[in-house]
Amino acid sequence: MSRVLIIAEHLNGQLNQSTAKCVQFASLIKAEAIDVLVLADDPAAVAAQAATIAGVSRVLTIANAANKHALAAVYAPQIVELAPSYTHVLGPSTTFGKDLMPRVAAKLGVSQISDAMSVEDAYTFKRPIYAGNAIVTVKAPSDKPVVATVRTASFAAAASNAGPAPIEAATSSASLPKHTRFVGLQQGGGDRPDLQTARVVVSAGRALGSADAFKIIYDLADKLKAGVGASRAAVDSGYAPNDMQVGQTGKIIAPELYIAIGISGAIQHLTGIKDAGTIVAINKDAEAPIFEVADIGLAGDLFKIVPELMQAI
Repeated sequence: MSRVLIIAEHLNGQLNQSTAKCVQFASLIKAEAIDVLVLADDPAAVAAQAATIAGVSRVLTIANAANKHALAAVYAPQIVELAPSYTHVLGPSTTFGKDLMPRVAAKLGVSQISDAMSVEDAYTFKRPIYAGNAIVTVKAPSDKPVVATVRTASFAAAASNAGPAPIEAATSSASLPKHTRFVGLQQGGGDRPDLQTARVVVSAGRALGSADAFKIIYDLADKLKAGVGASRAAVDSGYAPNDMQVGQTGKIIAPELYIAIGISGAIQHLTGIKDAGTIVAINKDAEAPIFEVADIGLAGDLFKIVPELMQAI
């Protein structure tokens, strides 16, 4: 029988929704047990949140001052120490998971399955390739641990109203490296919702013309209580920070509503929004590829349309 270990993603004492999405993925494996591992300097608050996710068998915690910040080089040896007790070790396909899980796979001597988007059986999964233009079925060997990142945009979060699962303290004797240290954390977006968990996202492209012009996008997002994204072209042009980039080489998101403003719709961008509920596009080029995937499209000058839209809201 399969036993799954999920590495919890958290920040400032709050569990990221990506963890509940990994639990939903793990439930499709029909595992005998689904455990969540919380690595932190003080894991109590995060562990209590993880314990309420439906389907979680137990929550393991490793309290260590070295775990105060999510450093892949520090987390990985501790995860590898616990891995032999499990058939699957999962992390989210977020910045956190993409940084951590390849290191875990390398230390275990296995090939990672990236962006798993569906479960065929315990060792067979589907994942996107070629910027999402094709889906490949991959089968992992059953005699080795499966290390995978879960495409969180493809799964709803498991319910979080279950009776609390037991929380157990685990110990680790792994030798932790000293060559990596935490310097600082800079986050974009201010008080706006995180891009990968926001219900509504407003994104803009190079058509804005400057970083100053992005203020109109921020104002609209604030009215909608939305997260803010950007196309790669906008990021490359210096109009927005790279942590706002949406697409194949940025963040893969699945908001209920995605508003693309001045974005042409390059394939790599569309890959990042293919799971969005409703896509709204505003672009002065009526032939822009974004209109082929948009549920609602409006061809026109964004500098006229967006203020009118804000006034209507």
